[in-house]
Amino acid sequence: MSNLVNLEKVSKSFGIRILLDEVSLGVGEGERIGVVGRNGDGKTTLLNLMTGREEPDTGRVSRSRGLYLGYLDQRDLLDDTHTVREVVLGGKADHEWAADATTREVVEVLLDGISLDRVVHGLSGGERRRCSLAKLLLEPDDLLILDEPTNHLDVEAIAWLANHLKRRASALVVVTHDRWFLDEVCEQTWEVHDGVIDLYEGGYAAFVLAKNERMRQASASEQRRQNLMRKELAWLRRGAPARTSKPKFRIDAANELIADEPPPRDRLALERFATQRLGKDVVDLEDVDLVRGERTLLRHATWRLGPGDRVGIVGVNGAGKTSVLSLVSGILEPTKGKVKRGRTVAMEHLTQNVTPEDPMARVLTEIEDIRRITRTASGQELTASSMLERFGFTGDRLTARLGDLSGGERRRFQLLKLLLSEPNVLLLDEPTNDLDIETLAVLEDFLDGWPGTLIVVSHDRYFLERVTDSVWALMGDGTIGMLPGGVDQYLEMRQKGGAGFETGRAGLPQPPVVEEVAQQPSRNPGNAKAKVGGADERAARKTIARVEKQIARLLARETVLNAEIAAVADDYVAMGRLAEELSAAQAERDGLELEWLEASALLE
Repeated sequence: MSNLVNLEKVSKSFGIRILLDEVSLGVGEGERIGVVGRNGDGKTTLLNLMTGREEPDTGRVSRSRGLYLGYLDQRDLLDDTHTVREVVLGGKADHEWAADATTREVVEVLLDGISLDRVVHGLSGGERRRCSLAKLLLEPDDLLILDEPTNHLDVEAIAWLANHLKRRASALVVVTHDRWFLDEVCEQTWEVHDGVIDLYEGGYAAFVLAKNERMRQASASEQRRQNLMRKELAWLRRGAPARTSKPKFRIDAANELIADEPPPRDRLALERFATQRLGKDVVDLEDVDLVRGERTLLRHATWRLGPGDRVGIVGVNGAGKTSVLSLVSGILEPTKGKVKRGRTVAMEHLTQNVTPEDPMARVLTEIEDIRRITRTASGQELTASSMLERFGFTGDRLTARLGDLSGGERRRFQLLKLLLSEPNVLLLDEPTNDLDIETLAVLEDFLDGWPGTLIVVSHDRYFLERVTDSVWALMGDGTIGMLPGGVDQYLEMRQKGGAGFETGRAGLPQPPVVEEVAQQPSRNPGNAKAKVGGADERAARKTIARVEKQIARLLARETVLNAEIAAVADDYVAMGRLAEELSAAQAERDGLELEWLEASALLE
């Protein structure tokens, strides 16, 4: 199989930083390749070299003759003076483009809610991005190169895009932080790091497994190297009289071992800061209406959030997800009804806006103004510079101006400022935007052990399913309801035209039958068994999976609390507070274990 694009010993630098160092690889016909790596490691530079937007410092990039290459980059190249119809459809009338099934499908999904006769100049950034993607997908390219194609798409559109790309015969190279998308679409994965590109077979899951195996082997090799180096150094340090007679090859071998020390990679660790105690009342929405302009986002909605709840919110673009977070945080007031917040709630809201308030402010100075010394949950004291280092700000980035930070760096800085206030309720609005996969994995690990209440709005399906225990949907008709089947159930409901919520009193979607059975196990116990393969069985299995995750998290929390109690044996005030928190965690676990037993009984 011939390659469409070849890179032969290609090197590329910016200033003194080497992004690619004598890289050789190629893209074959029909191959679907995902590109991953940390922000700033050269992913976009690689795409620009492949497309001819940039030239290599050394080496050669070749493309097959007559190659049709389509490139979606992160810049907006649309003509502001043209209409959407002109830039996407070449000015075709409705009866012309609607006759083609593929064109009709692309327009219906990506341009939903955008008038074809609108001028490009008046479109939002997300709408312009969707127009650029639609234009590209309607062209008959042999090779598609996509840089973050899932940005500004909702969960439903991302699922459609994945299926569309799998049906196409063209080759594909895609840079994205959306790990579900990588796993669904790609057959190979390239990791860009430290000037080299490592190749792996399979999508994201296969990449993670293969990379961990390589790391295990490298760790074993490094251990053997360390052992050998210790032997050689011990030999070199033997008495001075014998040193001059030592064979030169032994000295050379020891010097090579020392020189072979691998360079350390930047650390990024989100510290678990001390979290304020959270009472049993968190946030209650009671018979709430929320109207924005002419649109009713919520109608007679009642929604209760308790301590430790981990909730994901999905919905089409414009359904009101960000507005609901603003309602919970107090930025917006309900049109009707009440929003009650507990007295112990310490809430922080991570918004989508990463524009710094003062672009000229320095990173370290800004953090020191908030807090010079911070105590972590383990009792360790950290200086402002140490905290920034653990968030990936090292070297000259400590004193960089906020206006000079990249989107990912601004997001990390925003998250650090938010955590320094020690919140016990976190609202995250599209937290994965601008973050690379490595940073996302660290953020997920942090949230695993974070004990507060979490509400997440995200189009990143992998992240959503990874950090939340329940998924709620805004269907665009004023209702909000829990989906036991998660994102899969949401997509099924959307395919059926949004049907699926049975609205009862106060506009609150009724919970699934399995939960009613679980709450009242004494009523008709002989009929409480779920039908095999039915909705009740699926809901019960989902409940079991959710509860097991919550129980595991509580057990881990109890272990930490027991260790903290042992460490403060002489401080009776602290011991009493920790003991109260431990008792609450055990009580919550007891309730979850009962819920697990009741759900399990439905499957017996």
